[in-house]
Amino acid sequence: MNIWEGLAECTGFDWDKGNTRKIWEKHFVTPTECEQFFLNRPLIVSHDEVHSQKEERFYALGQTDNSRPLFVVFTLRDDLIRVISARDMNRKERKVYEKS
Repeated sequence: MNIWEGLAECTGFDWDKGNTRKIWEKHFVTPTECEQFFLNRPLIVSHDEVHSQKEERFYALGQTDNSRPLFVVFTLRDDLIRVISARDMNRKERKVYEKS
């Protein structure tokens, strides 16, 4: 199964309270913004081979409903998306995203 098939089968999110708090404290990104991110297009997704030793991880470039550009690291657990990290895109990532 490819990542797009996996995302299409997801029915929700698996939020870890520690990650949720860390993402807010470090980057001021809310769970709602992360959830919006996965529903908006374009969404650029790539496999994160470097950090996929214990479980398959992905990173994505996308935007919230308010057009906030985000970089999100996540994994799929059964039919749920588990956000590991989320932050604003940096300049290089914005250039890649704007070309899509």
